[in-house]
Amino acid sequence: MRGYRHIFGPVLSRRLGLSLGVDLVEHKTCSLNCIYCECGRTTDLTVERREYVPASEIIDELSLFLRDAPDLDYITYSGSGEPTLNTGIGTITKFIKENYPQYKVALLTNGTLFTDSNLIGEVKDVDLIIPSLDAVSKDVFLRINRPQKSLDIKRIIDGLISLRASFGGLIYLEIFIIPGVNDGEDEINRLVEVVKMIRPDKVQLNSLDRPPAEEGVKKADYGFLKKIASKFEPAAEIIGRYDEEKTGIQNLEIREVILETIKRRPVTREELKIITGLRMKEVDEVIDLLLKSGEIIIVDGPRGKYLKRVK
Repeated sequence: MRGYRHIFGPVLSRRLGLSLGVDLVEHKTCSLNCIYCECGRTTDLTVERREYVPASEIIDELSLFLRDAPDLDYITYSGSGEPTLNTGIGTITKFIKENYPQYKVALLTNGTLFTDSNLIGEVKDVDLIIPSLDAVSKDVFLRINRPQKSLDIKRIIDGLISLRASFGGLIYLEIFIIPGVNDGEDEINRLVEVVKMIRPDKVQLNSLDRPPAEEGVKKADYGFLKKIASKFEPAAEIIGRYDEEKTGIQNLEIREVILETIKRRPVTREELKIITGLRMKEVDEVIDLLLKSGEIIIVDGPRGKYLKRVK
């Protein structure tokens, strides 16, 4: 997306369909340093809430992009850091809802900051919040999420309970399963009990799909995920693959779409085919050009070869 610094895509999301991404913080500014993060290690580990990216800049970019009324399923706060760190999130959401009410807004968050009642008020107009909760016990939390030192898992859970009590939109709670770390019977049972207190509209189990921040993180077996899913009431959803019927990015330069997508997260060539709506031959032609120019490289991942942008 030529000329845009803070919005990216649209990309085809496994959960959100065709989604326009909005990055509210600088690269890898986060309150956690999760071992499985597809964006790499956190470089600015913080819980300080401030306007990391000016709301006015994001509003200007959204105005430019949305003026042609593109077909989108969601405008999504996501990207390479924790969006709720930005104190402008409420201002941006209000702008979207007042000027482009046809679009739904989603928030992908690690869920650590809802102990702040101000934040809960700032996200009241979001349509869907997808917070993460990968552990209940302190030792597992520290091992997986490697939090900023002031964060406490019990307070984080209390914050998610408070969010549910005040928030009228949808909440899908995501749990990232890592074999040998948080898939033991005791930890899963604890998660089941905590989920009952949080009362999300849906629980989604996730597992490794792209190269992680740390070596040694493995993808969970699908059969075992089904057993874990059955412990929740109602049963948790295992996040599936892309819906290949949703294709096509109209009026965007394909090369820029591919570069911006790879910048945010490593992807396979098959995923790029779905995102762009091109034939595989056409995707491969662009990939070859980007490989030859040194703008991207190929890395090994859990489902084969991934394309990664060179910084």
